[in-house]
Amino acid sequence: MQSTLNSSFSHTQLNFQTKVQNFPNSHTKPISPKTLNLTNSLRTSINCEPEEHLNDGPGPGRGPIRLPVVVRHSGRVSRYMWDGNSVKLVSVDGGATSFSGVELEDGFGKLSRVLSLGVRDFFIPKRVPENYMDYVKWKFLHRVFSSALQVLATQAMFRAIGIGYSRSLPSAAALNWVLKDGLGRLSRCIYTASLASAFDTNLKRVRFSTSVIFSLSIGLELLTPTFPQQFLLLATIANIAKQISLACYLATAPAVHRSFAIADNLGEVSAKAQIQTVCFDNLGLMLAAILNILFKNNYRLLAGVPFVIYPIFSAIDLFGIYQGLQHVHLQTLTKDRLEIILNTWIELGYVPSPAEVSKKEGIDFLRTKGKGLWPIRIGCLNTKDQIPVLSMTAMQSLSDKDYYFICVENSHRGFSKTKQRGILLSLREGAGTADIIMGLLQACYIRKALLFSSCGTVLDDFNPAGLVHEEWIKLMEDSKRSVETGISELNDQMTALSWAMKNILLSTEEQARYSFVDD
Repeated sequence: MQSTLNSSFSHTQLNFQTKVQNFPNSHTKPISPKTLNLTNSLRTSINCEPEEHLNDGPGPGRGPIRLPVVVRHSGRVSRYMWDGNSVKLVSVDGGATSFSGVELEDGFGKLSRVLSLGVRDFFIPKRVPENYMDYVKWKFLHRVFSSALQVLATQAMFRAIGIGYSRSLPSAAALNWVLKDGLGRLSRCIYTASLASAFDTNLKRVRFSTSVIFSLSIGLELLTPTFPQQFLLLATIANIAKQISLACYLATAPAVHRSFAIADNLGEVSAKAQIQTVCFDNLGLMLAAILNILFKNNYRLLAGVPFVIYPIFSAIDLFGIYQGLQHVHLQTLTKDRLEIILNTWIELGYVPSPAEVSKKEGIDFLRTKGKGLWPIRIGCLNTKDQIPVLSMTAMQSLSDKDYYFICVENSHRGFSKTKQRGILLSLREGAGTADIIMGLLQACYIRKALLFSSCGTVLDDFNPAGLVHEEWIKLMEDSKRSVETGISELNDQMTALSWAMKNILLSTEEQARYSFVDD
């Protein structure tokens, strides 16, 4: 067996040398028949020189040779280097790890880097957008102070129970279970069912509104020691508010997490969010414990501290929630977001990114948007309002090929029932995403024309005169032509910016459809 192997090896060596001789210009030397030894430093064991300067080392005035391989791991970037004797993995911060031995870095610098990378890997997903870190910072502020407030509120409720008569405790506990928990869960179900679509179409506004309600519920719980006779009533109302806020948080959390899962790592983002919540809440518990320790020797001062701390902590809590929502850039399309995109497209000729739309969209806590001149509404005509003649004309001109129609409407909004003129986009059953985009884009073109032409002034009174009718028909034709010209480029830009083009989220009112009947 050994002679066979030696014969084979000699034959192979002879063939290799023969091939080398066929290339007179080659710098490769024949391989000597010696045993190949693998070293820790990956030093070559063959006597060939692929490049003349490799075995010579860096040499005077020459640094290590950079190899075209870069390694990124746990936030650290390193590159392979050849110093003439071994291959080393050099990090960008100056530390180096060699295969031939570990070179020690500065102790404090290495410890600091390892700790920072460990904390980041523990709290932050691997691949998230840049705005995620800003969101986590504000979430930290919100969760710490919210958790501290909840601890103080729970202590206040315990003190309120202790103030009452001892014989009333058993009955109070039973009523508390039925009223406080039972009615709270029932209210949570009713609220969730009534606002199911609003969690998608008005996510930020609903999330912040329920956060305000949650903050007020904490205030009610803090009042229970002051009004111990009304403990059950205050505790029940506070628990209802808390359950409503919890329902909103659970319903909106997946959409928020999905906006950060740019690599389809929704599970990882959700898991890290739970870790962040637990750790931040524990810091809030520590903050509340420190306050209790500082004032434990003065019962009256301890009882009054929550009323001083509540407005401060509550304001910081709500400010953190507000700022955190500002850094949530949703890629899903709603009527409001799509309208912002289309208005920017008409005015400036480009499609804004989700970050730009998020900045313009804001929270809209007071619902001030959509109250300008000629607001656009998606839905059906309201028979309780005055229907102009031009709306009848728009419906008469429909064909079986149309999946929407646009008309003007006159409505009375708000408590004062003020007259408001607007544009209505009514969608037909079976209308898809492309039809909604085209219809809303045409409505935006019409609104722009009405705001900058005399036609809008005449339409204010919905004058059915022939001149107005002709101007309206011309306006419809021009806007339709503009839509057909630019719709393809608009869709391409929206797709390139990662807007979710598959569906458009509409509210319950906006989901109303009409059916076409050809008599």
